[in-house]
Amino acid sequence: MLWLSACATLPPQQPDNLCSIFKEHRGWYRDAKDSSRDWGVPIPILMAFIRHESSYQPKARPPRTRLLWIIPWKRESSAFGYAQALSETWAEYQQQVGGRRNPGSFGDAVDFVGWYIDRTHQNIGISTSNAYAQYLAYHEGVAGYKQGSYRSKPQVKKFAWRVSATSGRYKRQLLTCRQDLERPWWRRMLPF
Repeated sequence: MLWLSACATLPPQQPDNLCSIFKEHRGWYRDAKDSSRDWGVPIPILMAFIRHESSYQPKARPPRTRLLWIIPWKRESSAFGYAQALSETWAEYQQQVGGRRNPGSFGDAVDFVGWYIDRTHQNIGISTSNAYAQYLAYHEGVAGYKQGSYRSKPQVKKFAWRVSATSGRYKRQLLTCRQDLERPWWRRMLPF
């Protein structure tokens, strides 16, 4: 049991500091960089989505509803993993990009977020750099966004502003450590 828990990826200790996140989870920077390159979405936006969707929890799920205010019942949606991807949308993603993917894998989840944002950009023209509008479309779906379903949901708009603020903060932080993250591992080991 102890061995299995040691294999689990723990959330970053400082989830509001992108440089700390990438120093703690070195592979995440490569994964985010690959997704950014493939889908044209800035790394800070990719990471802000995952930060606010799952708090970097690989097995995150929506809370269960309650039957008679006591008994745990069904979940609000089929969302799962780092990206909180709905099962139908995840299946569409897998079909389009090919291969077997896992929403509990950070690399697959960050690629999914990039794919979804690019798809929204292609379908309805929201810039891949517009974290606020992209998050509204991510939460409400493309059809819901086009219908403006978020307009009557102040909590969703408030959350979208948080995602946008986080992506701005992450962008500033990444400017301070990107050069170090780009250095080969053996260069990072040297004191100079």
